[in-house]
Amino acid sequence: MHFDYGYMEEGQLGKPYNMGLLKRLIPYARPYKKILFLALILTLVITLFDLSIPYLPKIAIDRYILSFWYPVNHRRLSAGLAEEFREKYGHIVKMTKRAGLGFLSSSKLKQIDPVDLRQYQEQEIISRERFYRISVKKSDRHRLVINKKAIQGEGPYLYIPVKALKNTSYDTLIKLRHRDLNGVLLIGVFLLFLIGGSFFLNYWEYYLLEKSGQNMMQDIRMELFDRIQGQSIRFFDRNPVGRLVTRTTNDIENLNEMFKSVLITVFKDIFLLSGIIVVLLHLNWRLALISFILLPFVFGFTLFFSRQAREVFREIRKNIAAINAFLQERISGIRIIQLFVQEKMQLGRLKDLNEKNYRASMRQIKIFAVFMPSMEVFSSVAIGLLLWYGGGKVISEQLTLGALVAFIGYIQMFFKPIRDISEKYNIMQSAMASMERIFGLMDQKEIIQEPEIPKRPVKAEGHLQLKNVSFAYEKAFPVLTDVSFEIKPGQVVALVGITGSGKTTIIHLIERFYEFETGNILLDGLDIREWRIEELRSQIGLVMQDVFIFAGSIAENISLGDKKIPKEVLEEVSRQANAYQFIKRLSGGFDHEVKEGGVTLSGGQKQLLALSRALAYNPTLLILDEATSSVDPETERLIQDSILTLSRRQTTLIVAHRPSTIQQADRILVMHHGHIVEQGTHKELMTLGNIYFRLNQLREGNL
Repeated sequence: MHFDYGYMEEGQLGKPYNMGLLKRLIPYARPYKKILFLALILTLVITLFDLSIPYLPKIAIDRYILSFWYPVNHRRLSAGLAEEFREKYGHIVKMTKRAGLGFLSSSKLKQIDPVDLRQYQEQEIISRERFYRISVKKSDRHRLVINKKAIQGEGPYLYIPVKALKNTSYDTLIKLRHRDLNGVLLIGVFLLFLIGGSFFLNYWEYYLLEKSGQNMMQDIRMELFDRIQGQSIRFFDRNPVGRLVTRTTNDIENLNEMFKSVLITVFKDIFLLSGIIVVLLHLNWRLALISFILLPFVFGFTLFFSRQAREVFREIRKNIAAINAFLQERISGIRIIQLFVQEKMQLGRLKDLNEKNYRASMRQIKIFAVFMPSMEVFSSVAIGLLLWYGGGKVISEQLTLGALVAFIGYIQMFFKPIRDISEKYNIMQSAMASMERIFGLMDQKEIIQEPEIPKRPVKAEGHLQLKNVSFAYEKAFPVLTDVSFEIKPGQVVALVGITGSGKTTIIHLIERFYEFETGNILLDGLDIREWRIEELRSQIGLVMQDVFIFAGSIAENISLGDKKIPKEVLEEVSRQANAYQFIKRLSGGFDHEVKEGGVTLSGGQKQLLALSRALAYNPTLLILDEATSSVDPETERLIQDSILTLSRRQTTLIVAHRPSTIQQADRILVMHHGHIVEQGTHKELMTLGNIYFRLNQLREGNL
């Protein structure tokens, strides 16, 4: 025998994700658009802060730490060349008091065309000798030991050869370069401000994303659970509980991870990558193009591994759902497993499921074990290219050292989002697999349709009629064929028959758990398809053979948590169901806490609680489906007494096998292979000596 615990159909494994699924999140995000917009603004500001951090060391190095100036000798320029030089580069040269002599800063040097720069340096128009520019008050200049070697610039500035400061004392050097030191200090303080501000903004960004994400997931979980509750019983026949639990827990949590870790942060990555590209092109477009050589390989490599990972993530989600469904079913049926000593066999089946999940997870690990180090290799190769090409440019003074340092910082930052894509893609793939299942489940509409214009009966009294009702769970195997009968208000009618004759199916149709193909079922003169489902079911009290008891108090199990039902009503219905005496004997009475499944209660006590639960909503039609089949004679007597009392004001339909339960009924309907073959009182049917007679004889052991 094969049990299907699958998460998705095998045919889906090779299909790409439908990215239109992301649009399904928009309605859930709309109520929190203000929070999301604020988070997006914070993301932009954080990105600007992050982009500024590598640029500040560049400013500190070029403008203050290695702030060199190069002499420009205009006297060596010919008339034509002088005119050309002034037109192209005159605006970047600072003139001095000496005629024909100017200075060009190292940061401005890169603005000169490399061909022109080589020509000017060969002709000694631009000297290779390096100078510092310092700001000194006129009254303090006579104190400088190197005053004779200084060249007076515009205003308070002096240009001093770097060689002249080699033997200068530390204190003197500090005084001379106090402007540069103050600049470095200012940049350092500003850098700390950016780091602190980034930390602060990151906190609020994370908080806002987490808050909106949790709210969205709460909304999705509530809607999903509401959709699940609204499905027909046929839907639950095909979907294991473990699978549905996986949808509402693990899958939605995966969706939350994608939302807070991917959907918003992807905007940050786009802003960051775009900003880095702009800054690199601004610093040096040639070096930027060298840096971008590896990008096609990176994106191609990422695309290849994304396709490999997609199928693995789908398979992992399928396996997790299978394990959850298996565990839920086995734990629920642990008594049967232990009774038939099947622990080893069930452990073996779990081992097979676990092995499939293990192999899929190992394939995922192998994919990312190659992908993540590959991103590191690409990053290292990019930095190596920068050092090779950019270092040559620094040596040839076509690029400043600060610019090269900034380039390396930006390239490392550039590859960080691409490296992070491994983790984000991991989350994305897992979430997309979950999203397919969540919205696929939401799109299933195996629901009992509400009437377009619901009607209400003139008088609610429990008058039930079935007219030529036919039904089949599977079309080729009919369960009911042309079933017709009537239960008048206040009557007690019993329904009997061998197992599989269709008794429980009739109850399911009356409750509208399933839709019937042909015929009509009327309650109080109205077809049940014209009732609002909620109102219809509130008129019917159903007590089933297998009673489900929730973890909670006795009162909560009777009222099902409905706070509109006062305690007085709970006490009254428990008396009507003959459950009051045993409830009062429990510690805490109605507040007594019951464990899951009601393991601390006897089968009879559960049945009495179920009867109390059915009466708490004051139904006009009470249905007992084998309610006395598994109880002791004393409890059966209590239930029978309750039925006799209730029949005075409620219509009652009893499905039972025991003659003692049904022989007091006003009428007994005998079912056989989906038909009603006999009906009458107990005495009348026994006199006929047909099916009902033989059923009783079988129960009494006379046949």
